[in-house]
Amino acid sequence: MVIGIPKEIKDQEYRVSLTPDGAAVLVQAGHTVWVEPSAGVGSGFADEDYRRAGATIASGKDEVFAKAEMIVKVKEPLLSECHLFRPGQVVFTYLHLASLPDLTKALLERKVWAIAYETTEAKDGSLPMLRPMSEIAGRMSVQVGAQYLEKLRGGRGVLLAGVPGVEPGHVAILGAGVVGASATRIAVGLGAQVTVINLDLDRLRYLDDLYGGRIVTRAAHPAAIEEAVCGADLVIGAVLVPGAKAPKLVSRTLLKKMKPGSVVVDVSVDQGGCFETTRPTTHSDPTYVVDGVIHYCVANMPGIVPRTSTFALTNATLPYIVRLASDGVERTIRSDPGLAKGVNLKDGQVTCRGVAEAHGLRFTPLL
Repeated sequence: MVIGIPKEIKDQEYRVSLTPDGAAVLVQAGHTVWVEPSAGVGSGFADEDYRRAGATIASGKDEVFAKAEMIVKVKEPLLSECHLFRPGQVVFTYLHLASLPDLTKALLERKVWAIAYETTEAKDGSLPMLRPMSEIAGRMSVQVGAQYLEKLRGGRGVLLAGVPGVEPGHVAILGAGVVGASATRIAVGLGAQVTVINLDLDRLRYLDDLYGGRIVTRAAHPAAIEEAVCGADLVIGAVLVPGAKAPKLVSRTLLKKMKPGSVVVDVSVDQGGCFETTRPTTHSDPTYVVDGVIHYCVANMPGIVPRTSTFALTNATLPYIVRLASDGVERTIRSDPGLAKGVNLKDGQVTCRGVAEAHGLRFTPLL
């Protein structure tokens, strides 16, 4: 199979979808890899690194798309790229289509196979390709939130760690999945007062056993959410419904009750966000203020730590890429129900229920 690696063009997105070592694995398995010039530079990989791995450096993005049977990306295609797709071509990437109606429409019109990292499941029901970026974003969320709590950035002037004689800052984490657990780890490490809210009590039991009396866990219901959010200096949105829009847990009315200068970091922005006031931002313009509350809602947080992110992503995706290339897309999907759940679109049809429901489109089961 011919695999194409285009350069990411989202704002300050420095990741690349495949390391040179990953390209070498594919070439050694008999496949052809085309790489857009300077695609890996942001992650510290020169074109020569890919050449040494056996890949071919294309003349540009157009040639990558023209040659490739499968396009492997990091982030969802931008609308400016969609005309490059052709019917039957495979795009394998983070898609988050439930929050992107225009992109969904464009990819449906191109009749591609759109396979999403974030909805592909392992045998145990986990999300193996979403996990590494969720781990990174969760860790970053507390780091970023702590920065925006500084007075120079408009925050309350609170040090999350506190000092002797002064209580530490309060962090509320909405969700206890991979993002929430990763955020909890960093917040506890800093010495903050941490409250974690989640629907699944088993997840709360796990975190409670792990951290003992260092965190407070609360079952997710409106009163608990309101109490935690209103008392927090930093709120992390870490809610995920695979393939579907995130539920709005914090309304504008509740937001108005938060402390002036407090900070919201909504990691679930890729799926529409769990705050009513969430809208996507970029690394170039990362924040905005609503009712005195700073909102950080960058949709590609791991893009600014690309070296770590690219290695972590390739570790997770390469086994799937090898199987898709070696066995063929249809055969691989028929043999792997978890990968089949990653197929969001096929031949102009929506094959992911969450995406269909988000946009009022007809859902067509894949299998």
